Amino acid sequence: MGKVELVSGSPIVSQTDVFPEDYEDFFENGALALHLIGADGIILRANQAELDLLGYTADEYIGRKISEFHADADIIDEMLPRLAAGEKLVRFPARMRAKDGSIKHVETTSSARIRNGEFIHTRCFTMDVTEIVGVRRQLARKDEEMRQVLEALPAAVYTTDADGRITYFNRAAAELAGREPIIGEDEWCVTFRLFTADGQALPHHECPMAIALKENRPVRGVEAMAQRPDGSMFPFLPFPTPMRNDDGELTGAVNMLVDISDRKLAETNQKVFLDELNHRVKNNMMMLYALIRSAERESNSREAREVLGDAAQRVGAMAAAQQALYTEHDRSEVDASNFVNAVCDSARQAFSDNVTLQIDVDVGHLTNDATMPLALILNELLTNAAKHGCNAAGNCEIWISLKRSEDDFVLTVRDGGPGFDFKDTGRRSSGTGLVTGLVRQLRGSFSVAPGPGARSTVRFTGQSQKESTLEL
Repeated sequence: MGKVELVSGSPIVSQTDVFPEDYEDFFENGALALHLIGADGIILRANQAELDLLGYTADEYIGRKISEFHADADIIDEMLPRLAAGEKLVRFPARMRAKDGSIKHVETTSSARIRNGEFIHTRCFTMDVTEIVGVRRQLARKDEEMRQVLEALPAAVYTTDADGRITYFNRAAAELAGREPIIGEDEWCVTFRLFTADGQALPHHECPMAIALKENRPVRGVEAMAQRPDGSMFPFLPFPTPMRNDDGELTGAVNMLVDISDRKLAETNQKVFLDELNHRVKNNMMMLYALIRSAERESNSREAREVLGDAAQRVGAMAAAQQALYTEHDRSEVDASNFVNAVCDSARQAFSDNVTLQIDVDVGHLTNDATMPLALILNELLTNAAKHGCNAAGNCEIWISLKRSEDDFVLTVRDGGPGFDFKDTGRRSSGTGLVTGLVRQLRGSFSVAPGPGARSTVRFTGQSQKESTLEL
């Protein structure tokens, strides 16, 4: 017996105490498949794990050439010479035939036993990786399917690594950019040059994709312009989105570039159409205004002239509102100050020189839906103030203000006259009936503080009134 060493009171068997039967047990009953192959390619020994792997008995396997069990003859023909030359093979991939006809994907780690320069036999550990190969193939198929989907998309799609280097782009991306990006070299974007939506130069390292990677967040709602190498430009919307692994670590990003050239063209055409429409509506209103004023001058009836005068002022107010809309770049809103001043200027044309207007607007914009009824309301209140709000000396000063109060707009028209009681004027007298109906269209409220000095107040939300109808 060899000597026994003690470590912390426990007996440890030294290498000299390993008996031949221990090596035999290791070979025969080890969990890993193991076989020995001679210089002539004959299987000299194989343990039970090897036999179980392929489904053969010892008599069916041992003593036969290993090449009979390899699915690819060129693989085994490569392995043996390399081993005979003293090379060690680590996880060398191969395919072996099982007894049931199935193919096993294996990885072999092998080295040769060489004595006195003579190749005695190989020592081969074989690991079954059939399931792993199957999973890899499934992943490869999924990757290929995804690649085909991306290639079929009409939208430009590309990916980058965590440092922003391009790792993939589909054909639509190359066609949109007008160039072939260089995988692994181009950074941040597939485009040639970038600009902001207003035409300012945009360095690639400041583009939306770069922001998405540097700040590890998706970027949305940013328009940009790109230039192709041939000089042509196109507007687009990017959708850069970071990609992360199971641990949440940033691995790269995917971006889709949506060409919005058609949308921009449609917006331009729409703007041209709306400009033409507004121009014609404005001209028609001015023509109607002129016709009514002409009829007013030619009428011999005082009552008819009064009615025609009121109608002309109302049309003038509507024309002023239309003019304010026509001059706006944003077709959904109108500058409140320009709007109020335009309506007041229109109304002032019908007033005598002793009427003065003091205007105070502390509001940014009004919605388009509110402007037309508000123009008529303001015109009626100005007309009433000019008729009934003069002082004893015959002078009439009118204060107009439009402000915000919490979430509402508040229009106030105040004069220096004797004032009146709104409840006693009658629903339709002095245009108050029209004002009441228009305020209802704005879903607002109308009140008059009695004199001296009437103070008319209209409060409304300024939200879209598309579903409202005028009720008088």
